[in-house]
Amino acid sequence: MGIKPLEKGTLWHRLVRTKEHALASGALRSFPTNHAFIEDGGVRFFVRVLASLREKTAARTAQDADPFLPPEKDLTVADVTDTHVAVLNKFNVVDNHLLIVTRHFEDQDSLLTLLDFEALWLCMAEYNGLGFYNGGREAGASQQHKHLQMVPLPLAPSGPPVPIVPLLPGSGRIASVGTIPAFSFLHAYVKLGPDTADAPREAAIKTFELYAAMLRSVGMNEPGTSAFTGRSQPYCFIVAREWMLLVPRSREHFEDISLNSLAYAGSFYVGNKEQLERLRAFGPINALRTVSMPAK
Repeated sequence: MGIKPLEKGTLWHRLVRTKEHALASGALRSFPTNHAFIEDGGVRFFVRVLASLREKTAARTAQDADPFLPPEKDLTVADVTDTHVAVLNKFNVVDNHLLIVTRHFEDQDSLLTLLDFEALWLCMAEYNGLGFYNGGREAGASQQHKHLQMVPLPLAPSGPPVPIVPLLPGSGRIASVGTIPAFSFLHAYVKLGPDTADAPREAAIKTFELYAAMLRSVGMNEPGTSAFTGRSQPYCFIVAREWMLLVPRSREHFEDISLNSLAYAGSFYVGNKEQLERLRAFGPINALRTVSMPAK
C-alpha cells in the first residue's frame, strides 16, 4: 500500500499540533534568541543573537549519525509524498522550522531532483514560507542526509517578509535567469509569477527547469537523469513564492560566524554580542561577499 500524499490544507495544523506535543515530550529543543537589525546597502538585515550557541552546538554534536533514518516519531509532521516526509527541526532558533527530508538516504551533496521540488512546492502551497537548501557543509548544511528546509514568513518582526526584497529587481521578464545588481558576487536570480504556488506540481516542473538553468549560468553541474547527480561546488538556494536565488559558496564561515542560505535572504545568526558587533562593523553584504565566489 502506497504512502497517502499530503492532504491539501492540513500542513499548518499538523505542524502546530506536532510542535505542541514535541515541546511537551522534550523531543523539540528551541533555543532562545534576542535580535538586532543592521542597516546596510538599503537592506535592514535581521540578526538573531543566540543566548547559548555553545549549548546548541553541543546538542547537535550529541545526536545520532543520521537523525532521519527514521525521523523521530514525535517530530514527524506529515507524509508529503512517496519520497519525502515533513519533520520539525529538532534544534531550532526559528519557530515552526520545517525540514522536508528524503524518506530514503540521499546525499546532501547531490543536486536537487524533480521529486525534491514537488515535495517543496506541496509544502510551499500550504502557507506563506521561504524554502531553502544548503548544498553542502560549506554552505551551512549540518546533516549529510538530504533535506530541504522551510520557515514561515515574515522572517523578521518588522519590515518586508524577506529582508532582501528591497534589492530584488522589480521589473523584467518572468522566468529568465538574471542577477541582483547589489550582489557583487557570483549568483543567479529568477523572478516567478505571483500565482506559482497555486499549482504545486506544475510549479515543481517549471522551477526544476529554472534551477538547472541557474546552475548552468554560474558554471555548475546540472541535474541529470540520475537522482544522485553530484554538485560541482557548494551552494545556497532559496525559493520564495515569487522568486529564486542561487549562490555558489567558497566557504561556510565569515570569520567564526557560520552562514547558511537564510543569510542571503537577510537573516543572520550569531552566537554573542561580540560577533554581532563585528558583523555590524564589517557589514552583512561584505560578509556575504567573503563566503561567496567572485562575479564573472
